[in-house]
Amino acid sequence: MNQDEQALDFSTVIASTVHDMKNSLAMLMQAHSQWLARLPQGQREGTEQGVIDFEFAHLNGMLVQLLGLYKLGVNQMPLQPAYHELDDFIEAQLAAHQEVFASRGIIATYEVDPLSPLGFFDRELVASVLGNCINNAIRYARESLLITVSDEAGQLVISINDDGDGYPAQMLERQADYVQGINHSSGSTGLGLYFANRIAALHQRNGVEGRTEIGNGGPLGGGVFSLYLP
Repeated sequence: MNQDEQALDFSTVIASTVHDMKNSLAMLMQAHSQWLARLPQGQREGTEQGVIDFEFAHLNGMLVQLLGLYKLGVNQMPLQPAYHELDDFIEAQLAAHQEVFASRGIIATYEVDPLSPLGFFDRELVASVLGNCINNAIRYARESLLITVSDEAGQLVISINDDGDGYPAQMLERQADYVQGINHSSGSTGLGLYFANRIAALHQRNGVEGRTEIGNGGPLGGGVFSLYLP
């Protein structure tokens, strides 16, 4: 067996393990939710519960991302685009994080350009990108998160805004280099941006590829992650 075959076998084992971990986490999340529902109302909230909700979402997002990166690497992630109502799509993404928003005291809202009510994209893949980005924004937001959807030069632009301190200057300067190495102060690897950009690039039309962009400012004055889909 040559080195390439060994590497492929190892990556397959890792992907299978990650899939099992994701299933176990889903069962753990369900059991926790059922246990929580049996507690008196006054015991269902608190700082600890906020940490649990956030870390559940964070772990699930990382596992989804790892599986996605594996499938991208072996060309097993087919694109299945369709038209979607953007109001319903964004509402669903926010609803998936509602417990975390509540436990952290974050008000999450969205604005969809009425002139662009539909989007053409792979719902599952774009949802996985937004899920990870929303979770990242939750980590740094103080009390507000806003998703905006608009049209820019014929491209659908979905932006996630927070009212935190924004992205560090070094990250903005190196955003074209998505795998930046582990930042020990923040735990960041850059893989989230790399994954998002790969998913965006799968969406193509008339020779134009989707892309991502990060910046600071926006309507809330903090970090802004934007996904451009042609």
